[in-house]
Amino acid sequence: MSVLLSPQGARVLIWNALTGSGTAPENAGYFTDAILDTELSGLEGHGFYWLQYYCAHLRSGKVDGKVVPQIEALSDTSFRVDARHGFAHPAIEAGFKHLIPATKAHGVAAMGVHNSYNAATLGFHTGYLARAGLLAIGATNAVPTVAPVGGKTPIIGTNPISYAVPAPNGGIAFLVDQSATQVAWTAVKRAAEEGEPIPLGWALDANGDPTTDAGAGLDGSMAPAGGVKGFSIGLLVEVLCAALAGGKLGPDQGSFTDNDGKPIDNGQFFVAFDPGKLSGGGFDQTITALVASITEQDGARLPNARREANKQHLAKQGIPIESELYETLKGFA
Repeated sequence: MSVLLSPQGARVLIWNALTGSGTAPENAGYFTDAILDTELSGLEGHGFYWLQYYCAHLRSGKVDGKVVPQIEALSDTSFRVDARHGFAHPAIEAGFKHLIPATKAHGVAAMGVHNSYNAATLGFHTGYLARAGLLAIGATNAVPTVAPVGGKTPIIGTNPISYAVPAPNGGIAFLVDQSATQVAWTAVKRAAEEGEPIPLGWALDANGDPTTDAGAGLDGSMAPAGGVKGFSIGLLVEVLCAALAGGKLGPDQGSFTDNDGKPIDNGQFFVAFDPGKLSGGGFDQTITALVASITEQDGARLPNARREANKQHLAKQGIPIESELYETLKGFA
């Protein structure tokens, strides 16, 4: 059984749960926007579902919702952000206030975030930069769920990577947000919670064999997308977010779900480009032609088109949330 919430009702629920559990109001705005955008995008299982963990971690002290992120300018175009064992969202938001003007002034800029937390829907962050007129690439690492091809012991997380392309009108031309795995870890976890099987190809058991048992998949490893190619992308994300940004390697991070008393302390990395400066002025025209070459084909769609359609639909119809989860989140307020 589920409840339908208007966008404003959902916003109030998210804000009240975060602030009621110990998030400072100045740290809750961008975070609330991100969770609401995730739900409006139809990414069920990535917004409200994770909010219950955020609130529980606030109350247990696993994450500090009141901490002020620290920004270190390494140069005019590179920034190091210390989330200070707080949420990723306020740290990323604070870093973007430096990254965006630096990119517009110099053409390209980069920032890393360390001592961080679950960045949730990575495409929200790259999309934010695209709406500011920048071409953006982002990455975040996570607790280990993926074993190297041929191995059995997970060493990297689902490690998503995202890029967002700005449109001439100040919007997003298209956006890609994908994990290094066949599916998101949350999809397997939710199947295990509901006692449902998973499609073959989503996960491997502890012996490294493909399985349809979600629980066995959680005890084993996630299947990388495209085999060794997916693992290679995830490995790049680990380099960017741990070695470069200063987050912890997957095996050294705290749990994303359990109250284990250990901060997650993962990392994020973003690089942004000013298309106007770097392209010689032809960026918008080229992107418009590129987009048309896809959309003019019957049955073809741009990356992120489904999310944008969901936003329009769910804004009118209402956002569904399971009744039990709804009551849980209200209880955090």
